[in-house]
Amino acid sequence: MSVPYSETTVPYSGRRPDHYPVLIAGGGPSGLAVAIELGRAGVRCCVLEPRQDVATDRPRAKTTSARTMELLRRWGLADRVRAAAPLPVSYAQDVVFCTGLTGREITRFRNAFALHAERRDEFAECGQQIPQPAVEAVLREAVAELPSVEFLGGYRLLAAEDGPHGVRAKVTGPDGRTRTLTADYLVGCDGASGVTRAAIGARYAGRSGQLPNLNITFTAPGLTERDLCARAVHYWVLGKEVGGIVGRMDLDGTWWAIAHGVDATTGSVDPAALVRELVGADLEVHVHATDPWSARMLLVDRYRGERVFLVGDAAHLNPPWGGHGYNTCIGDAVNLAWKLVAVVQGWAGPALLDSYEPERRPVAERTIADAAAQESRLAHAFAHDGLDADTPAGAAGRATVTRQLDCKRGEFHSLGLVLGYHYAGSPIVVDDGSAVPAHEPLAYHGSARPGTRLPHRWLADGTSLYDHLGPGFTLLRLDGTADTTPFVRAAAERGVPLTVLDLPHLPDAASYGAALLLVRPDQHIAWRGTDAADGEAVLDAARGTSSPGRGHGQRPAEPTAALTRRSNP
Repeated sequence: MSVPYSETTVPYSGRRPDHYPVLIAGGGPSGLAVAIELGRAGVRCCVLEPRQDVATDRPRAKTTSARTMELLRRWGLADRVRAAAPLPVSYAQDVVFCTGLTGREITRFRNAFALHAERRDEFAECGQQIPQPAVEAVLREAVAELPSVEFLGGYRLLAAEDGPHGVRAKVTGPDGRTRTLTADYLVGCDGASGVTRAAIGARYAGRSGQLPNLNITFTAPGLTERDLCARAVHYWVLGKEVGGIVGRMDLDGTWWAIAHGVDATTGSVDPAALVRELVGADLEVHVHATDPWSARMLLVDRYRGERVFLVGDAAHLNPPWGGHGYNTCIGDAVNLAWKLVAVVQGWAGPALLDSYEPERRPVAERTIADAAAQESRLAHAFAHDGLDADTPAGAAGRATVTRQLDCKRGEFHSLGLVLGYHYAGSPIVVDDGSAVPAHEPLAYHGSARPGTRLPHRWLADGTSLYDHLGPGFTLLRLDGTADTTPFVRAAAERGVPLTVLDLPHLPDAASYGAALLLVRPDQHIAWRGTDAADGEAVLDAARGTSSPGRGHGQRPAEPTAALTRRSNP
């Protein structure tokens, strides 16, 4: 049983049509994720998105991480995203380094990007290769199903005035006319070229990558499965005059490529010739789209103004190596949006929103640093020749490259970065004095220290532990006897949505370190303890209204019958 979210947040009658509790600038993955989180809780919001349709010939991001897939599962969308993916996980899970798609395999990284055909214990969902436009299409459909969300395609935010009591936004629509909207909060998901950064005086700091790159989307009718040196999700081509990466967009003949070190802005570049070089065969190539780019490692100096918040690319630009950029954006969106729900619905105060920047900015900073480290290894990785030769020298060269490529492991195996980020220093996480997990990008150890993502378990009936968490806070009870009354009573008095989840037979329950864990809506642990005596203070801390010191919840409590319970299914 649980104390639920309010079915509606604000009455529609009597509200001005040009005012919204939350206005979202940008309807890419970040903005759509914010809208889904708000809309599922009944919070009225409006998304302004300049694009009326999503272009499908430029795949942009292609890796949806295991963590993002878990968050999609939380919304009931994981299966819909997988169904929309033109490249199923069962097709390929490995990244292959080779001398060309029709050349010789050198080495491979198995189960890259957490791609597994079978379920794994450490996460509820494996990763998925899917072009960003396909993800956006699913998210747009989900937004359209939420009556409290208004999606305005063809609308752009021109300017915003931030203030202590709300935001005034100047907006233009498809007809070119401008209008003024007001909102209690504005979420800036308008990317690198948007205006929300300027509205709060935020600035990017960082650097750009040294190598120019060229994205190419193409079809090659003569390229068949039997021509390929191996089955892979990505092919990294070495030993060529131009190195790069090639991968399938679908199983119907559409491919994407990235040619490294190619500056298409200065001089003539033949993208079809670049594709032939990477494939290693003289075949017919039809180029559908090209995009020149350079990696950017930029992070804003502040994530919020008074009522304006920056999310995703508006706050940070990540290099693409490892595929972390758009996944970091989704993490931002969920972190901020559940807090906006709490504040708009009245079960938390505005101070809860102060935790957004200290929780998410360090995550972006670490992610940018880890991904940027791969940029410096690109030139080294491609600086080899003679690798295709069927000679002792060629074999020795391939062996040398295989050893050298160990430095690239972090690009493909980064569960520590993807699942292991934490909010241990957050003002709304109750410190229990335990050691803060070390930052290990490659290895995930599943800590239950407050601030971390709740370590995942599969239950006896085959469902995920995450499937039984409530939409608000969840008090997880692992011993079946600990008193939960202080939490239940405090939640009821404050209108806080709380689910009490009894799982006395949870596998390896001792590794969680306590009988009780308070889990936030975003599946991160806010507190753990041996009893609930300080439940009122802990719940207030988790919703940003007070700051209990270390050790709250550790005093013995007098036994009292639990008032609310959800049993192990």
